[in-house]
Amino acid sequence: MKSYLFYLLCFFCNCYYAQKSPESSVESEFIIKEITFKSEDIDLSGTIYKPTHPDAAIVLVHGSGQEKRMEKMALLLAKNNIAVLTYDKRGVGKSGGVYMGPEVGTSNLDFSNLNLLALDASAAVTELMKSISVKNKGVALMGFSQAGWIIPLAAEKNKNVKLMIIFSGPLVNTLEQLRFQFYTEGKANFWDTHTEAEAREHLRNDPDKYQFAPTDPIATLAKLSTKGLWLFGGKDVQIPVDLSIEHLNKLKSKGKSFNYKLFPELGHNTAFAKLQEPMAYAIEWIKSQSGLKKK
Repeated sequence: MKSYLFYLLCFFCNCYYAQKSPESSVESEFIIKEITFKSEDIDLSGTIYKPTHPDAAIVLVHGSGQEKRMEKMALLLAKNNIAVLTYDKRGVGKSGGVYMGPEVGTSNLDFSNLNLLALDASAAVTELMKSISVKNKGVALMGFSQAGWIIPLAAEKNKNVKLMIIFSGPLVNTLEQLRFQFYTEGKANFWDTHTEAEAREHLRNDPDKYQFAPTDPIATLAKLSTKGLWLFGGKDVQIPVDLSIEHLNKLKSKGKSFNYKLFPELGHNTAFAKLQEPMAYAIEWIKSQSGLKKK
């Protein structure tokens, strides 16, 4: 149980790092509007940041943990002329519903919870489209860590999702991810003492400590025509990066419009690292792909 709590508290928790997002030198005029919207019979509370003529439109998707709306990240994107909807996760902050997680004695990795969070993200996309003139250009989903499972599910549900941007998101199923996390124990020097071959052997053969049906992002991504960008840190000890990239390359070879960028010296928190390059790279990619930016 101790290792399980370590996994859930350290693996996907982005709240602390979200307070350290780099500020942008690009300024854009925008308005900020508090909103509530429905998802599966509950009210979710959020904020829309709306530039006058946005280059793109994004819904932010949480990682794990009791996360409120990501205001610092939304402000950074809005300053780069991107419209944003960010909301409190269900059961957190001002949002209704029940939060699922180890802090309350429940699991947030079973399919029922991941699917429910994907429905929330889909509802947020629909809500943002009411406020932004995107027409057939659609909305992007940007998320972190655990969102690597949630965003593909949301994109499958909502055809208005045109882009996916995922920072440090796993492309392995949830049980495989647990095996990897238990193996590394989150140790920063893990790759100094272990090889990729050893890690993969562990993923293949280690017995599962918990029993639930795994959620496999590859199966969902194989169905999508949505464009995607993944950003990874080469020193990540929370997700199996090399294996995730290998899976992405297999999907690309089958015609999927999926891209990735590896930052060899970074760890898991690529979106919020002191190095600003990952977020700058993502913003430029979003604008180039959204179809909203004026030529």
